[in-house]
Amino acid sequence: MTTSLSMAGAVALGGAVGALLRWQTNTLTLSVFGAGFPWGTLIVNVVGSFGLGLLIGALERGWDPSPELATGLRIGLFGALTTFSTFSLDVLVLGERGQTIAMSAYVIASVALSIAAAFVGIVLARGAGS
Repeated sequence: MTTSLSMAGAVALGGAVGALLRWQTNTLTLSVFGAGFPWGTLIVNVVGSFGLGLLIGALERGWDPSPELATGLRIGLFGALTTFSTFSLDVLVLGERGQTIAMSAYVIASVALSIAAAFVGIVLARGAGS
């Protein structure tokens, strides 16, 4: 039972940090860029994908953190930081506003940049120390 509680605590702590980072990113981007385009969601999805790629690559290269730390980062931090449900809502809002070009650009940029960021993260982590 202790292991389950410590794992839950690690996920909860990572989730709290990820959610706070997501909120701060959205707050900052709204103040800098305004509400015309969901920059905050795009940024956290790309950064989160990159970070998760780095983590997975590091684990593949033999980094051996505790199961709690690995799960707290993978599911807690990056799960709370990245925002697919918010992304989906942002797409719908842009569509409802009639901003078809912005909506399309947002979908393409979010998917392509997030996949590219995860790839670069994994490649960098795999190449570290070589």
